[in-house]
Amino acid sequence: MGELIPLFPLSTPLFPGIVLPLQIFEPRYRRLMRDLLAQPEGGGRRFFGVTAIRQGWEVEQIAPAEALYDIGCTARLRAVRREPDGGFRIVTVGGDRFRLLDVVVGEDPPYLQAEVEWLADEEAAEDAAAGSDGLAPGGQPGSGDAVADAVARGSMDVLVRSVRDLFIRYVTEVAALRLGWDDADSDPDALADAVAEADLPDDDDAERVGARTAALLGAVADDPRGLSYLVASAALLTPEDRQALLAISATRRRLAAESRLLRRELTVLQTLGAVPVPLREFPAPTAVN
Repeated sequence: MGELIPLFPLSTPLFPGIVLPLQIFEPRYRRLMRDLLAQPEGGGRRFFGVTAIRQGWEVEQIAPAEALYDIGCTARLRAVRREPDGGFRIVTVGGDRFRLLDVVVGEDPPYLQAEVEWLADEEAAEDAAAGSDGLAPGGQPGSGDAVADAVARGSMDVLVRSVRDLFIRYVTEVAALRLGWDDADSDPDALADAVAEADLPDDDDAERVGARTAALLGAVADDPRGLSYLVASAALLTPEDRQALLAISATRRRLAAESRLLRRELTVLQTLGAVPVPLREFPAPTAVN
């Protein structure tokens, strides 16, 4: 048996550390907010699960477990504002990933609940197994274990730089197409928007990607996991691609998959000269926590 949590299906998955603002107006989800606010503020239970809906189906009209993807992420309440009409405006932040085991439909409470099992990140287990000096158990300076650790750290750095650079190129291409530019670098000031103050290692990158994206990249500059979730949530990917990234438990594998996806998307953008998915406000109205 898994843990029972409230469930809030959406059209796209949520990722750990990503900010998700929502306007709550349906009666069943108003009830959910009241139930969450009734929980002790510091008790750690003010959250609900977010799972993506397959193909935009209405969940209650078919078997809910079949209508939803099986990997989701919790949304933890960070700010709540009550509206005069009884609704709520809330800000949540992605928390922990889970696997959907079953969906419970009932009249009280009126919202869906899910039986879930929690998913651990693989690198967290590896870090816990390592000693305080970063060596695997039993490893000694100069040993094969220490050399392997150094190589692994180096390869992660290369992967992070590669994904970051690809993402910057991708954001620039999307912005150029959106603004109708023939050359993405022809008017960097239009994208800059006071990005000289953004905390990016390279000022040229800040000028190319715009203030909001530059700030987000700066926030995850030393956080490979955060970078992987930022790219997954902000790139204009299909729900299926996003869902596949959410299901990956190891940051290294997630970044490697994003490297392939970004190269694919850049090729499509440059070949078609158009964004091949419905364009939303870019960067996305999400942020890393």
